[in-house]
Amino acid sequence: MLASFAALTALCLLAAGCGEPTVRVEPPHPTGTAEAACRRLFTALPTKVLGESARVVQPSSGNAAAWGDPPILLRCGVDRPAKLRAASECLVIDGVGWFSERATRGYIFTTVGRDAYVEVSVPTAYQPPSNALVDVAEAVRKAVPARKSCV
Repeated sequence: MLASFAALTALCLLAAGCGEPTVRVEPPHPTGTAEAACRRLFTALPTKVLGESARVVQPSSGNAAAWGDPPILLRCGVDRPAKLRAASECLVIDGVGWFSERATRGYIFTTVGRDAYVEVSVPTAYQPPSNALVDVAEAVRKAVPARKSCV
């Protein structure tokens, strides 16, 4: 996942300049129940995260969203984090369980125990980084059904 965050950041810096209104993000391509959950999620996402306005994401697959500059990125339907284990620590925010990983330039949070893995990448410019999860938790909780609780 660290490489994933780095790749997303590089795409943003090279393709969109991060000061431009458009953010380039490699969207995941979920299938089945994850695809349906992601469709629901993107109709429920907030217009602001940490007080930052939503930005246009390209390509516009409907599986990625961004807010602010530097961008806070959300991708729905990502793969299960490679470091996630049954005994991994889980952070619960507003009823949604998250697995967290430190990245080179921030944190990556991924939902645990839901129909789709939802990833939120928060740059170090936003402190504390977990506050971004408060803003997206309601949409995730309503749109992406839980299969099991976070332990």
